[in-house]
Amino acid sequence: MKYLILVATIFGINLLPAFGPPTSAVLVFTRLHWHLNPVALVLLGGIAAMSGRYLLAVGASHFKHRLPARLTENLEGAKDRLTNRKHRVLALTILFGISPLPSAQLFIAAGLLDLPLLALTFAFFVGRIISYSIYVGAATLAEQQFGSVIDNFFGSPLAIAIQIVFLVAVIALPFINWKKIFNESPT
Repeated sequence: MKYLILVATIFGINLLPAFGPPTSAVLVFTRLHWHLNPVALVLLGGIAAMSGRYLLAVGASHFKHRLPARLTENLEGAKDRLTNRKHRVLALTILFGISPLPSAQLFIAAGLLDLPLLALTFAFFVGRIISYSIYVGAATLAEQQFGSVIDNFFGSPLAIAIQIVFLVAVIALPFINWKKIFNESPT
């Protein structure tokens, strides 16, 4: 039952176009609290993430016709530029496999550009299997070495408060008048 909850959660997170928690964090949290098999966590997490991102891209492609003509023309120009030569397609595939960029935005762009979703999704899957293996492996090692300390911290009110403060700070950043802060001279 826990594996089913995990897969549904990760699938749902990867359907989100923005503001979802990183799948690796969910896998680490699950490993530390539910003590599930690390190999199963990595494989199920990778499959659920891949499926969610693929459907996100397919969903984005259905909204392309609702965009203004100017944006549609820009998208077509970008697609021609990206898929014009084989080395560019290969570079794009590698980008989806190892990119530090948020994958939701990459998949939305891929859907809007009508890029080869199966190849990009497979590259994403391979890249995620590698990165999830590293995260879950590190969590497993940390649990063996520092298990009680980690368990106490992740569920503590302090850890939750820190996450809330970070979230509020990130949401508030665009609303700060940075020009005023950096352009005012001291009086």
